[in-house]
This record gives sequence, structure tokens and C-alpha cells, in this order.
Amino acid sequence: MGWYVLYTKPRSEIKVADSLAEANFEVYCPTIKEVRQWSDRKKKVEVPLFSSYLFIKIKNSERAKVFNYPGVIKYLFWLGKPAIARDEEIEVIKNWLEKDTYDHFTIESISPGDRVKIKSGPFQNKEGIVQDIGSKRMRLILKEMGLTVNVKLKEIA
Repeated sequence: MGWYVLYTKPRSEIKVADSLAEANFEVYCPTIKEVRQWSDRKKKVEVPLFSSYLFIKIKNSERAKVFNYPGVIKYLFWLGKPAIARDEEIEVIKNWLEKDTYDHFTIESISPGDRVKIKSGPFQNKEGIVQDIGSKRMRLILKEMGLTVNVKLKEIA
């Protein structure tokens, strides 16, 4: 039994995860803390690592039950099958977030379409394809997990 990837309405990932957890489903919605600027102050807020996605560990025969909860849109599919993340991949994400190292990325002459291999840290030896690079974010396709990830970058060299 793996972790299925659920697609939710925008900005409702945490609410959906909470309501599914209350119904005794095993759910994981990885979050990070970001500093948001208001007109009068700065505040640290918790935001989902993957916009509109969360993970649920559920039997294949019970998959339809999640659609009874508001905010759930669909399961993510990869090559015609539901995308499933292995326990090891979920553990890598948890360990990465616990170490608080997600702010420390540097990009050197990478362009869309390039294959990248992470050389150190919790994602060591994981491969992805760069989809696009913005001034503060990079979109990376992680084929093993069937996800496109937006990574916030502090510096782009």
C-alpha cells in the first residue's frame, strides 16, 4: 500500500488534510514556513510544499471515499495509472523538512530541459528535469514521484 497523490482545490491542502485525518485516513501534507509581507508587518506562515497536492495512504479499494470530502478534486495519474509515492520517498521529504535545509539552493547555468542530479543532502542521487526557472523559483519534474515541484530559491547564480 503506497502513498497516493491527491490533487486539491488551490489553497485548501491543509484543510483537506485535516478533514481526512479526522476521518482516520493516513494523510501527509508537507509544509514549510515562509515570511509574508503585509503593509504593517512581516509574518511567518505555514504553506504547503506542493501547491494543491497532498499524500494519502489508502487501499486501492477505498480510493473513492476521499471524494466525499470538500476540496478533493482528483488523484494524480502518471502514465495512465494513479501516481504512487513509495514510503522511502515520503521519508526523504520528511527528513529534508526536519533538517530545515530547503532554503539553501544555488543554481549554476541550468536551463529548461536539463536533467539534474542532486549530489548531497536528503535528495542525494535523485534525478529530475528542469521545466522552467524564474527569478525566485524553479519548477522541477520528479519522474519517480510523478510530480512537478516548485522550489523556492534564495540565490540563482
